[in-house]
Amino acid sequence: MLIPRQPVPSLSVPLVDGGTFDLASETPEFATMVVFYRGLHCPICATYLKELEALTPQFNEKGVTTLALSSDDAGRAAEFATKIGANNLRVGHSVSLPKAKEWGLYISEGHGTTSIGIEEPAKFSEPGLFLIKPDGTLYFGNVQTMPFARPDFNPLLGALDFVKAKNYPARGEYTGPVA
Repeated sequence: MLIPRQPVPSLSVPLVDGGTFDLASETPEFATMVVFYRGLHCPICATYLKELEALTPQFNEKGVTTLALSSDDAGRAAEFATKIGANNLRVGHSVSLPKAKEWGLYISEGHGTTSIGIEEPAKFSEPGLFLIKPDGTLYFGNVQTMPFARPDFNPLLGALDFVKAKNYPARGEYTGPVA
């Protein structure tokens, strides 16, 4: 489990455009948003990330860089990027399942062809959304066991003005005993 205000695991992945995303090299004004998605086989992921593609310029204006990534190989990730019209949103691929687990993501086994006729990988990670501060520490994290009911980007975008103006701290950082 990742802990707010503590360093997140390293993350370096190839991008669909041929470059490399390296979290340690990111220099956002406020945070980097890393969104792990299930893969090409997931129609809910496509709908969700089309929205982030459209909102990425607004996140950038508020000091947040964006990245969507999965364990899909380069070909499947490129097909996904085309499907969502990724021009603003960076799309990474080839995340190893051990790396996904290091980030606290749940792993599922494939169950054949999906409702949109695309074969699920043998194993893949379930969704996660993280905001990582420029110092490499976790500000916000959300992991899920299902593709449904993910964090809504619009309220998150709206909250950025408040958290920046009030210097609102990352929450959930306490790891000591509880009674």
